[in-house]
This record gives sequence, structure tokens and C-alpha cells, in this order.
Amino acid sequence: MVVISRTPSWFRIPARFLTALLVVFTALTGAAIANGKPVLSRFIAKVPVGDLVKGATSYGSVRRDLPVAEIFKGKQSLGYAFVTSDFVSTTGYSGKPIHVLVAIDQQGKLLRAKLVKHSEPIVLVGIPERKIKALTESYSGFDVVAEVAESGSGHDLEIISGATVTVMIIDDSIIRSSIKVARALGLGGLKATVASTDPQYVVDTKNTAIIDWATLTGEGSVRKLSLDVGQINAAFEKTGNLRAIKRAEPGAPDAAYIDMNTALVSVPSIGRSLLGDAEFKNLQNWLEDGEQAIMLMGRGRYSFKGSGYVRGGIFDRIQLIQDENSVRFRDRQHRRIGDIAADGAPTFTEIDLFKIPADSGFDVSKPWRIQLLVQRATGPVEKTFITFDLGYNLPAKYLVPVQSPNVTPAALPPDNDSEARAQLWKRIWIEKQVEIGILLTMLLILTGAFFFQKQVTVSERAFFWFRMSFLTVTLVFIGWYANAQLSVVNLMALGASLKEGFTWDAFLLDPLVFILWVSVATALLFWGRGAFCGWLCPFGALQELSNRIARFFKVPQWTLPWGLHERLWPLKYMIFLGLFGLSLASIPLAEQYAEIEPFKTAIILKFQRGWPFLLFVAVILGAGLFIERFYCRYLCPLGAALAIPGRMRMFDWLKRYKECGSPCQICAHECFVQAIHPTGEINPNECLSCLHCQVVYQDDHKCPVRIKVRKSREKIARSNAQSAEARVKFTHTPKTLATKES
Repeated sequence: MVVISRTPSWFRIPARFLTALLVVFTALTGAAIANGKPVLSRFIAKVPVGDLVKGATSYGSVRRDLPVAEIFKGKQSLGYAFVTSDFVSTTGYSGKPIHVLVAIDQQGKLLRAKLVKHSEPIVLVGIPERKIKALTESYSGFDVVAEVAESGSGHDLEIISGATVTVMIIDDSIIRSSIKVARALGLGGLKATVASTDPQYVVDTKNTAIIDWATLTGEGSVRKLSLDVGQINAAFEKTGNLRAIKRAEPGAPDAAYIDMNTALVSVPSIGRSLLGDAEFKNLQNWLEDGEQAIMLMGRGRYSFKGSGYVRGGIFDRIQLIQDENSVRFRDRQHRRIGDIAADGAPTFTEIDLFKIPADSGFDVSKPWRIQLLVQRATGPVEKTFITFDLGYNLPAKYLVPVQSPNVTPAALPPDNDSEARAQLWKRIWIEKQVEIGILLTMLLILTGAFFFQKQVTVSERAFFWFRMSFLTVTLVFIGWYANAQLSVVNLMALGASLKEGFTWDAFLLDPLVFILWVSVATALLFWGRGAFCGWLCPFGALQELSNRIARFFKVPQWTLPWGLHERLWPLKYMIFLGLFGLSLASIPLAEQYAEIEPFKTAIILKFQRGWPFLLFVAVILGAGLFIERFYCRYLCPLGAALAIPGRMRMFDWLKRYKECGSPCQICAHECFVQAIHPTGEINPNECLSCLHCQVVYQDDHKCPVRIKVRKSREKIARSNAQSAEARVKFTHTPKTLATKES
């Protein structure tokens, strides 16, 4: 007989309480949803104008045609304030924008750049934020007009070791957004962009002639940047960095340092000449509509690629710059090439193709440049950087004019940023197709295991290795590789977005996290919190796997007395409610206290943090060696947050016998998180859906009910066997006697 599991009455959360909680939350967030404001409006309301520009007394109103606000000293205009994320994409490693508040004067010079908000994990926890803020302060006095006049010739970057990509994103966003604002407002004598009557040009696809290397370089189809050791040492000497100067590059001054060449190989004639017909066809199949590709060829002691890009998926030594637009290349936009097909081509140690996305704003008919970042170690972990530019202008012979469409005077519509974000998350989803496929496969397998749990749990040994394998993939792939560890901070971010104006784009920027949250929401209706907490949480997997290793080495396991264990359950709910209350008052403060989650240290940053954080994780994991899933049982606020709506699940999947709990206690004793009460009920708020109780439920050698049935079958089988044997003897006895008599 099967009975339905129940939750003890003392632990049931009244429906009225949940309803009231939702009403209060809706009241707090509803007004803000209806009155969304531009990004700039939010930050100038938080940053006093005097903190942004010394001596300033007030901000003007945010313009309707452009997200800028004038800055005044009394009645005198000092310039304009704007936020970089209103003008350009500033998405970092976190998948969220990095917001920098910038002040620019009437001459096109920056008065101040102030970092006002970011979510970069490496900065939040690994690198002091003061270093990043000091970096943004260094842009005071930056001359936008000079930058435009020199066609974006570049400048020295004070890159912070360990945060190269983050710093480059900040630098790029400040420069490009400042140029856009200066042009739009005509600052420093710059002319605002107007409708162009000049003819537009596109690549001549009919020109497919094959050209040798000498001709390609002579006409400018291939451009070169050559640097020797003497030039590199002289460039670092100009920086005035004594430690960099002392570590001069060894070798003769005229020794080659790097010889880097580039070409626009999506142009048919250039591409066929450099790649050959077969490789050029592969290139065309690789490129989507509107995409272009460049080739970079290098040799010398310095690599334009390096190896750091493997860690973050971004080539941090190079970027393509055209006007105010820049393109950083990711590993998915990159292909290696074996050799160059053009006659007379020299030998290079690095030959690579890089794809330029269609939505990057790249124009083949305009000049562009490759900016090379050259680094020099100044200490055990410190580095300093300088940049060099390789300019390129496609020869006119490869271009043909097209009819110029009617263009309205350039303005910056308020929805430009949302369109860019939509394009960004779509591109990210395309780039992560493999990871998405793996995750969806995992979810499909897990769903099948839950729906066919009877068949999956028939063999204890097979199911054990299935579970251990699944948890290993969860830890390594979802956790350490994809960094898709869900957190209570995600829930607070959702609350913040509801207050500030909800948009899907912010949540779609990380496809794996988005898919996981959708799967969690669905699973809550069917199985409660256990689907995620028991199978898809990387830190939970780390705890369970480390405990299994401890058991292998005979580490003693502690079972807390039921009374103490039951009274420790509410701790995680108290922690969650505390964080929820803090988030209503201050999201940043709540995120700081959310460090009670060890996920960031153990999973996201892979233990690359300060000793206090490492000590906390060591204590949590150490306790888990003796008390399995210690953190999940008593401290996890995310588990508590999922348990509350998980009570609305529609089904009770776990099968029980009427004898469970009275008198049998085997499942209760073997439940590794003690989610089964002595009376036999399974507490759905604490159950992690490990399905071990279902293994026991079918075990003919553990479950008393199954043992009784097995013994009954065996007894009947023995009785039938004895009866059959007796019948055989009876049948053969007369024949034997008759034989003897004869």
C-alpha cells in the first residue's frame, strides 16, 4: 500500500502569510515599474553634482533627444553629464553593464569619470574596488577632440593585472561614449553628425582576381606593423615607470620584437589570394550575412594572441577600432590558418582569422586599425601596458558605389540601447550553443530519471554511479566551467529589476543561468526544491562528492539528534528573510551579506579569494565531511527561498508503505539529509530528491516490506519445489517395484 508523505503541522507556512508577503512586495515595486527612468536619471539622483565636478551646484534636466544633463555652477554651464551605458555596450564578465558617470566640458575634455555601479565578480571580491575607481579618475582631462582629430590613435592604458578585460571594457566605454556625446553636441568645435550626401561604398564581389604577396603589400591590401626591441624599450621609457624601465627587453636594439600584418580577407580577391580557393569557401560558409573577417599574421618574440584569452574567451591583446566603435574578438570568432597561399608570402608563426559581427557597425569602406596591447612584467604579478596601432584602409579598387539612402540627422533615440542589448544577448546565445545543448541534455536526462524513477532506482549500484556521474558533471561543467551557479543574489537582482523597470534583456545575457532558473521554476511545480538543490547545484554537488570521498577514507559520520536537527532547520529561513528585508532597503548591502553563500568563492572564483573567504568555505566543507550536506541542511538561503514556493508542487512522487516509520526506520536512517521524520513522513521542504528512499523502497534485502514479500515468495517457491519433488517420487515408485519383482 502506498501512502502520501506529509509535512509536520508546525512547519507549514500559512497561506495568509505568503499572500501578505506578496502584497507588500508588489506594493513596494509596483509604482517603480510604472515609472521607469533613464539610466542617467538614476545615477545623477544618487551622485551629488559637487562630487562629480568640483564647484558645480546643480544638474539640468535630462534632455529628451539625448540622455545627457547639463552641469551648472550657478547659471554658468560647465559641461554635460552622461552615463556610458546609455551610449555603448558596457557588458562585462558578470553579464551586467558597468556604469561610469562622466562629465565633459564645452571644449570636449573630460572633467571627471566616476565608476558608479558594476557587478564584476573579480572586482567585487578579488581586486580592491579603489583600484578600478582610481583608474576611472585618471581620465580627467582626456581630450576627446584630439582623439577624434588623430583618428583614434590610442593612448596608454593603466591596466590592472588580473582584470585586463574589465579595464578594457571600462576604457572603451568611456572613450566611445565621450566621442558620441561630443559629436552629438558639437563640443570643442566638432560638427554634429548630419545626413550624408557622399556616395556609399560596398565590396566589389565581382573582383576575384588572385594577386601575389608583393602586389598585396604594395597596394595596401596587406598592412604591416613592425616593432624591434629598441622601439619597445624606448616606448616603455616614455611611460616613466621605473620598474618597467629596469626590466628592459633583452637583445640587440634592432632585433625583431613583433612583425604583425593584417588584411580584410572577406574581400573576395584578397581572401582568395591569401587563403586559396578551398579555405576561402570555408570562410564564406563560416560568415553569416553582414559579417566580415580579417586575417592577422605575426612572427617575432611577442604574440598578438597570447594565452590569457583561453581563460575568459576574449583576446585581450588586440582589438579592432573604427571611429567610436571597437570590436573585441572572442574565441568563437577565431580560427587558425596553416599557411598563406599567396605567391612570395613570408613564413609566419601565427596566422589567424577573426570574425567581425554584423551588428558591430563596421564599415569596410572606412579606415580602421588594429590596436596591439604590449605588456611588461613589473613584479611577481604586476604588469604595465602600452599600445601600438596598425592602420588599414581598403584600396578603392575593391569598392563599388551604391545608391545612398535618405538619412535623417543623427540622433540617439532612447531605444538604441535596448536594441543593442537585444542584439547582444542574441549573439551570446548563438556563441554558447554547445553549452546550451549540454545543459538541455542534462535537464532532459534528469527529467526522465524523475518521471521513470521506478525503473532508474531498481539497481542500487547502477543508480549510485549514475548520481555520482551527474553530480560530477554539475560541479565541473555547470559550476567551474560555465559559472552558472544560481544564487540568492539572482533573486535580489530580480526584485531590483522589478523596482527599476523589468526587462528580459538583463536576464537573457547569461543563457545558462536563465535556462536553469526556468527549469527551477518548472521543477518547483512538480518536485519542489529537490530537483535543483539535489542535482543541479554545483556547490551542493561539491559537498556531496567531498563527503563521499571522506566516507571512502573512513571519516566518521555524525548524525545529530532529531530534536536538535529539527530545530536547526529554521536557520536558513531566518537568513533568507533577513537578506530579503535588507534587499528592500539596499540591494548592495544585501549583496554584501549574501556572502554567507560560499558559492562565489568555491564555484565562481574557484577559490581565488582572500583568506577570510577561503577559511569560511573550508569550515563549511569541513563540516560537510562529517555531516553530509551540512550547509544545505541548515544555512543555505537559496534553498530556503526555493522551499517556500516549492510547497505549491502538484504531485507527491515519492512512494511510501504504510509501515514506513511505524515500525520501520530504515529510510529515515539512510536519508543523508535526515529529511524523513521518525514517524515516516518526508518533509518536502528539506528533501533533496536524491531518490535513495526509492532505491530502498524496491530493495528486497533492506526494506522489511519487500523482505517479507521476498521471503513469502521464496517459501511458496520452496513449497512448490517440494511438492513437485514428491510427485516425481510417487510417479516413479511403482515402476521401480515392478522391475524388482520381475
